Amino acid sequence: MSAPDRAAPDSTADLGLTELSAAIAAGTVSSVAAVTAALDRIEATQPTLNAFRVVRRETALREAADADARLAAGTRLPLLGVPIAVKDDTDVAGEITAFGCGGEFAPKTDDAEAVRRLRAAGAVIVGKANTCELGQLPFTSGAAFGHSRNPWDRTRTPGGSSGGSAAAVAAGLVPAALGSDGAGSVRIPAAWTHLVGIKPQRGRISTWPLAEAFHGLTVNGPLARTVRDAALLLDVAAGPHSGDRHTPAPIDARAALGRDPGKLRIALSLRIPFTASKTALDPRIAAAVHAMAATLRTLGHTVTVADLHYGVLIGASFLPRSLAGISAVHRGMPGAVVDPRTTANARAGRLLGGPVLAAARRAEPLLQKRIGAFFDDYDLVLAPTTATLPPPAEQIDGIGVRATNSLITAACPYTWPWNVLGWPSVNVPAGFTDDGLPIGAQLMGTANTEPLLISVAAQLESELRWDLRRPRPWW
Repeated sequence: MSAPDRAAPDSTADLGLTELSAAIAAGTVSSVAAVTAALDRIEATQPTLNAFRVVRRETALREAADADARLAAGTRLPLLGVPIAVKDDTDVAGEITAFGCGGEFAPKTDDAEAVRRLRAAGAVIVGKANTCELGQLPFTSGAAFGHSRNPWDRTRTPGGSSGGSAAAVAAGLVPAALGSDGAGSVRIPAAWTHLVGIKPQRGRISTWPLAEAFHGLTVNGPLARTVRDAALLLDVAAGPHSGDRHTPAPIDARAALGRDPGKLRIALSLRIPFTASKTALDPRIAAAVHAMAATLRTLGHTVTVADLHYGVLIGASFLPRSLAGISAVHRGMPGAVVDPRTTANARAGRLLGGPVLAAARRAEPLLQKRIGAFFDDYDLVLAPTTATLPPPAEQIDGIGVRATNSLITAACPYTWPWNVLGWPSVNVPAGFTDDGLPIGAQLMGTANTEPLLISVAAQLESELRWDLRRPRPWW
């Protein structure tokens, strides 16, 4: 299932975002060549990997030719001519936004703010990666498009809901991609595909044309093979739209890469937040997270086993916001053909709107204050990203609402509290099982701590060199 470590890069598939942008800027690779190669890899892997819902071959090649002309004229931009993917919950002018659903949809007339910023940096959007219906699951599958597959093991899911984006990056189809995270949907697929996935502070990357997404739970975030590439994509995509509800002060993510974070107090927390379903941490994941803690100690940090206690209120705050968000998006997509489970969740979301939703929003500052007190004693938290390894892709098929909720809760109970809090978290690769399945761990901080988390993640990457291990090529 897994591949041996690779040698030096030998094609654009091996080049990360930083490397490819530098190669195109230097003229050693043209944008047309890089974009053509990316599109060819996407086309070759669609029958198996199935990472994309929309592929923009003709339009992307025209944009690549324009990028080459601008480069020849002396224009320099951070991502000029570089192929990038976005998730299919993100509007791209001229393309549909199906958000994992079936049905007929009119093409969007305007770019989302995050896409506008990517284009302003010169990126070429080669396509829109698959996501499950309305981003509800840690699986990327649906009747409208089938199953996206994990590049490390094609029988497994890449995770979700940004699974298409993660699969595309992990397989080397594109050097980086944008995803979104409403309950772990960047971090979970990053964990299951051996990637760096950043869930930024709420509002760091605009969700416009929504002033906020899923009542503040969902943020956009980068997926990449290295911390440097994830930080570059974060810097390029970050920034507000005038209509955004949340506008944190700007940061410089790339400046944090070489910065010494100092000797930090890190809490190692394996405790699973309260769930109504049976959950248990896979001992192989627990061992990998303990090994990550040991690496942090060798880097000079103090790591103490200290469990975060979330309490019941945080779950009571999450559910109305999540389901009401599903309901709102569903209402905004007339004619969408969806699974009965999506219909049931949208119906529940209508019932949980109004006073229940308002109470859930009022609980957030109380939760921030209570959980923030934990950080009086610690600078950040190290925790598992998922409780299980990536499940078989078809395990989500043909089961009811209750069984679905039990499955996804058992697999992914660790990530969603940080969506309620709105704070940043970074998944980092934490190794593999003996049979080659990726494991992830998350670094979690309080408000606006992306630079701290990125600097620690960069330290770990320098020590562990997870960037050297790639899955076998699929094309």
